[in-house]
Amino acid sequence: MLHPEPRTRRVYDPLLRALHWAIALTILTLIGTSQLAEAFEHGPYENTIWNLHILAGYGLTIALLTRLLWGIVGPASARWRDLWHPSVWKDSLKSLRLPSVHRVGHDPIASLAYLFAYGVMALMVVTGLGLAASEFHTGPLAVWLGNASWLEDVTEDPHEFGFALMLGFIGLHMAALVFHQLRGERVAQSMVTGKQYLDAKPGVQHD
Repeated sequence: MLHPEPRTRRVYDPLLRALHWAIALTILTLIGTSQLAEAFEHGPYENTIWNLHILAGYGLTIALLTRLLWGIVGPASARWRDLWHPSVWKDSLKSLRLPSVHRVGHDPIASLAYLFAYGVMALMVVTGLGLAASEFHTGPLAVWLGNASWLEDVTEDPHEFGFALMLGFIGLHMAALVFHQLRGERVAQSMVTGKQYLDAKPGVQHD
């Protein structure tokens, strides 16, 4: 039995896709440098690795701020309202089932995870800037908080907690991509081509 080819629709703009990959790259760099710094603790490369970690943190900060602005002034699929679906979340929680109707734009259930991830990233950025100021005396907060020894104690635990949450989100995100791929849904390609692959059969919601 032949299955009809899915219809495609260009949904995600180039800047949104670029920000998606920039955020992903900086997070992977932050994870890698943090683990390398721990491995080379008290070694000759420790400070260099932490400096790379801080630079990656600046990159994440810029990308997040740009995403925040683009979510306000960008096209429909980039707007924050495209990630906000409380009625769908409520219905899915009541029925314990995923939505049966697909929509143009961000998946409603995935959107909840994305909003959570953005919140965790914001936590990581704020606490990271605090740690950079108090521990390394660098960054935009160093002028005011560079000598605040108490700041490291206040920000270190939330930063590490955010790191653990981010690892959990990455694992969940990758598992979801594999799940959709096994179902024949080309979700991963959307952030490469900008096209959304819609079912040829009815049941696609256009907002």
